Amino acid sequence: MFTGLIEEIGTIQRVEPRTQGARLTIAAAKVLAGTRCGDSIAVNGACLTVVELKAGALVAEVMAETLRVTTLGYLKAGDKVNLERALQLGERLGGHLVSGHVDGVGEIKTKRQAGIAWELVVAVPPGLERYIAPKGSLALDGTSLTVIAVDGNMVTVGIIPHTARHTILGTKGPGDKVNIEVDLLARYLERLLTGPQEEPNRRGLTVEFLAANGFI
Repeated sequence: MFTGLIEEIGTIQRVEPRTQGARLTIAAAKVLAGTRCGDSIAVNGACLTVVELKAGALVAEVMAETLRVTTLGYLKAGDKVNLERALQLGERLGGHLVSGHVDGVGEIKTKRQAGIAWELVVAVPPGLERYIAPKGSLALDGTSLTVIAVDGNMVTVGIIPHTARHTILGTKGPGDKVNIEVDLLARYLERLLTGPQEEPNRRGLTVEFLAANGFI
């Protein structure tokens, strides 16, 4: 589990294609502190397992499914990536709960300055917009952002100067792809409201159920 507060921008040193996957060597500094083999690291918002530690770098393996549903398959030597270590119990949760399980890849459509900040309009894959709400949270390339507006599958988010300086979002613009993870609470809420699809007769969570059980 992560917070969406990027700790460091790393640099891809090497990409090794493997059968049904890849192996990434990433130059880093801050996130290496306290990291051990087997730990989780979010790379552009995708949760990866550290399989080797080198001087000034970490190595992570990426399975085929992750390459398919994220932007990690496009990475090459020299590319910059957002890095975050897994959340430790007892730490402040400054962003929002981010699982590191990417829901899809979006595309930045427009970027404009709005006062001290930047506003990005991102096209999200069809179907994901239902989980995104104005004033809610959204992770782009693993960065926790606040949603400004939702218009169909076009989502507007704001990036303050600090975020622009300390994540790769500051260098991205129209046409660039970003990993998207919706607020996981929205997914659980949908599950409660609709019930499992394999149980079509189940009513799910209803106002009547809440009233009958003393919640309202």
